Amino acid sequence: MPKVTVNNITLEVDPGYTVLQTAQMVDTEIPVFCYHPKLAIAGNCRMCLVEVEKMPKLVASCAMPIQDGMVIHTNTDKVKQARAGVLEFLLKNHPLDCPICDQGGECDLQDITMAYGATNSRFNDVKRAVNPTYMGPLIRPYMTRCIQCTRCVRFGTDIAGMRELGAVGRGETMEIVTFLDQAIQSELSGNLIDVCPVGALTSKPYQFQGRPWELKKTNSIDVLDAVGSNIRIDSHNMQVKRILPRLNEDINEEWISDKTRYACDALTIQRLDQPFIKRDNHLQPTSWPEALSQCAQQLKSFQPHEIAVLVGDLVDVETIYAVKKMCDSLGITHYDCRLQDEPFVQGRERAGYLFNSTIAGIEQADFCLIIGANVRADAAMIHARLRKRYLLGGFNIAYVGGQLPQDRDFCFDYENLGDDLSILTALIDGTHVLCDTLKTAQKPMLIIGQAALRHRDAAAIYQATRQLAEQYNFIQQDWCGFNVLHTAASRVGALDIGFVSKDTAVTISSIITAAQQGSIKALYLLGVDQLDLSQLQDTFIIYQGHHGDAGAQHADVILPGCAYTEKSALYVNTEGRVQQTCAAVPPPGDAKEDWKIIRALSDALQMPLSFNTIDQLHAQLYEQHPHFQWQDIMTPCQWIPSSSLKPINLKGHFESETFDFYQRDIISAHSVTMAHCVSAAKPGDHV
Repeated sequence: MPKVTVNNITLEVDPGYTVLQTAQMVDTEIPVFCYHPKLAIAGNCRMCLVEVEKMPKLVASCAMPIQDGMVIHTNTDKVKQARAGVLEFLLKNHPLDCPICDQGGECDLQDITMAYGATNSRFNDVKRAVNPTYMGPLIRPYMTRCIQCTRCVRFGTDIAGMRELGAVGRGETMEIVTFLDQAIQSELSGNLIDVCPVGALTSKPYQFQGRPWELKKTNSIDVLDAVGSNIRIDSHNMQVKRILPRLNEDINEEWISDKTRYACDALTIQRLDQPFIKRDNHLQPTSWPEALSQCAQQLKSFQPHEIAVLVGDLVDVETIYAVKKMCDSLGITHYDCRLQDEPFVQGRERAGYLFNSTIAGIEQADFCLIIGANVRADAAMIHARLRKRYLLGGFNIAYVGGQLPQDRDFCFDYENLGDDLSILTALIDGTHVLCDTLKTAQKPMLIIGQAALRHRDAAAIYQATRQLAEQYNFIQQDWCGFNVLHTAASRVGALDIGFVSKDTAVTISSIITAAQQGSIKALYLLGVDQLDLSQLQDTFIIYQGHHGDAGAQHADVILPGCAYTEKSALYVNTEGRVQQTCAAVPPPGDAKEDWKIIRALSDALQMPLSFNTIDQLHAQLYEQHPHFQWQDIMTPCQWIPSSSLKPINLKGHFESETFDFYQRDIISAHSVTMAHCVSAAKPGDHV
């Protein structure tokens, strides 16, 4: 291993390390602008210059690989003078926008200038001016502030996989623009704001909303998909102002999707902030005691088999556990969490419904078979991880599913096997040309997505994927490449708890059909908004949730709950990782935490649950399901082989995929910003 000396400290480093990385190992700070650890090295800014003995000139530490015997100095007078000179050149054209710039207070240029810059400037020329450009509804460019580091261009190429930004011109006249002045289409475009070291790219929805030092910062997780991206919620005056990514190398690294970042504006739109009861066919405000009394009175008037309880996509583990306990105490057996009607995905075998290879484990795989999953829309961060693995090389990808939108295709090369279901049969029979690749793969993985799980032959497709996993090398002693890609944040947690009827004939479709026929007379909807309830005029409907949407409009009683930014609660992501949200702001009006509503309703039913506090609830939850207490730790689960491998003859086709990303859940569906993104996706629509 090469041995080097940095500021009189000698150490050994791995071959291929740069001078900058080596200096960071000994806690030596070197200022940078263009360098980013997740992006390709550019060496544009020259801010990271250091002195290396026996070299005639200062070297850019970010681009200089280590050599054995190097002696490096990072704080000599020569280095300090060079850094001050670089900053002087950068500030020559930089406008004095700090008082009005949204980046003020968290700007790298500000911080580095204070630490390494000169006290005055020798340039008195007129500063350059750049005409404003259009980059879509999410990003407001101010290219007069640009220092030409090209981080944004490299992010689009390296991470997002869409070459939408480029540089035109040379020298100080160079500008970063979008091609043909179009909106940026990447679902990761908000990260451009984070990688920009100055205020050249700012958030259009957040513009002039506040200063960093005014904001209360709360670490939490995102629940708008099943990835569980780690986020930081910035709030002010009891209102969420913005959401930023939080580093977690195992899940989202340091990126988040645009929906995660920008849908928070819906947290103040059409919120349920007080209970309602339907009188004379109109919903009227009421008190909590009256609302709970009405619910209890109606529920007690029906037999247990005449009541059904459904759990939506954003419900936390504590609430699901509480409502399961309430169902058990009342004798209710009609309950379900699988709103996509996936009766074959049971809660009995955990490995059968998890993303078993884990998100970080994608980087270990050498082959991926995607079955009926528009990964880019269903899980943008998993799509980004697949692209990262693809760029490393030695990673073949095949896709079986419906035709993907041409302008929203995967951002990596793959072999499109077609949309015919018989391809899966051919793979099982060993007659497909891809079988040789499957046999030689060392760590293959497959991803079965929602398009497959919602197909009319979904049960057979699911069984076929299990046979593929067992027949080839997907299941190993230290590797499980069978992955179910969920899109709902509550789904895995609900399956872990067992919020699935023991009667396999009970599904969402059967419950709705029974309600239409009158055999189900009461329906408890816990955050359920995507079902068609227009034919259930004679069914007593209780809706508990935080937005007044389709579920609330058909309800007889409305119980207002909390959004994910207003409660501290457990969620389990698609890979089975338990994480916790943290309350950043209080709920609006008289809205309550959902588990507390269930607890209060059990009192009104005169069948109180056996816990009164969240600690007591957690104690019972952990006793019955111990893995919930190990947060952010992957709990291994055992693959149970199929009792017999039956011949499967699949026929038919997958339907064409749509890019259902921006308005999939109840929160993003109410977001004005997400609506603008949908409009901007249409050519010529500037928002």
